Amino acid sequence: MRRITPWLLAAITGAGCIGISHAQLKTPLPGGYPSRPIRIIVVIAPGGGLDAVSRVAGQLLTDKFGQTVVVDNRAGGGTVIATDIVANAAPDGYTLLSGTDTLMLVGAMKRVRYDIRTAFEPVVQMTSQWYVLVTNPALQVKSVKELIALAKAKPDALSYASQGMGTTGHLAVDRFATMTDIKLVHVPYKGSAAGMLDVIAGQVHLMMISTLSAAAQARSGKLRGIAITSPQRVAYMPDMPTLAESGVPGYRVSNTYGLYAPAGTPRPIVEAINSIVGAGMRTPDMVKRLAADGTEPAAPATPAEFKAFIAKEYAQVEKQVKTLDLKN
Repeated sequence: MRRITPWLLAAITGAGCIGISHAQLKTPLPGGYPSRPIRIIVVIAPGGGLDAVSRVAGQLLTDKFGQTVVVDNRAGGGTVIATDIVANAAPDGYTLLSGTDTLMLVGAMKRVRYDIRTAFEPVVQMTSQWYVLVTNPALQVKSVKELIALAKAKPDALSYASQGMGTTGHLAVDRFATMTDIKLVHVPYKGSAAGMLDVIAGQVHLMMISTLSAAAQARSGKLRGIAITSPQRVAYMPDMPTLAESGVPGYRVSNTYGLYAPAGTPRPIVEAINSIVGAGMRTPDMVKRLAADGTEPAAPATPAEFKAFIAKEYAQVEKQVKTLDLKN
């Protein structure tokens, strides 16, 4: 769970929410929608980054529709409790799921009985947070190419920490190792903090951590950041090269915050929510606030483009789950 920065706290309390124009929507909405409160089911407990961004999205919809949006945190079951609620909800636009890319892992590992690709309508990508490949400064590498060369010269000699088996950090490094044909030893932890502390202590050699944590630890000299997982360099870490430009073309790993609706939700409603929340996340003030938290608005995408992204990423995650023989 990410810490709450001042702007996130402001978002939670409603002091820092971003409004957009109240111009008429381009497509009329069915049944006078919304005629009653909308509920956003969040897969984590109150207080994390996803919770705060969900509350900003809720305020954007409230401002536009003039209808209350309730943020309902349903943590538990590795996000399955919230996922099940929305999958079984009426497809009428009044119940939305706010989740991360973990949704694809939940589906690929068969933690739910349904196919998440057909159970949900991807509505809008809200934000994207990237990861940074970091090493202990004592490791004699300062670039991805040097790391690859060392790993190939000493197979299974380098170890990497993760937040646990099957987490994004685990799959991100495994994908890197597969794409570069190197062999690393996986050391899973019960969370990001414990793994990062052992990388700092030199007990483990490297790790993928969030941009927010990476920036802070790199500034202190406790860790060395060598590449970011975004497809292009990001404005808030302009000197950090991407893995794609560092010898791993096509590499991309993110933690995307998105809204989903039950399958069958009317297309005009899905498109309206996509337009309102997407535009609100990309206002100049919001871009600045997100950058301070080590993240950025997701690139503009229609619901159809979001669905295509989910399908592509799901295939990659499913392949990794099978290769790694990950169990529920």
